[in-house]
Amino acid sequence: MYLNSAKKTELFEKYGKNATDTGSPESQIALFTFRIAHLTEHLKKNHKDYSTQRALKMIIGKRRRMLDYLLHNDIERYRAIIKELGIRR
Repeated sequence: MYLNSAKKTELFEKYGKNATDTGSPESQIALFTFRIAHLTEHLKKNHKDYSTQRALKMIIGKRRRMLDYLLHNDIERYRAIIKELGIRR
């Protein structure tokens, strides 16, 4: 499995406040970004996998809404997570 509990804990520890901080927008955006990267690589090999394509679009939408939430509530945290993850708008 590409995303096990150890990898999740590592992501939450790096981008959240601590290892058990799963609810902060930064940690959720980091998790979505990791999943998006994995699904993108999968679709490069399997371009006719339409269910994965739909799932990827849904995850991208969730991440976009989470980023919009951060943008409207705390612009500094938004800028920090964009810079740290290398996401461009």
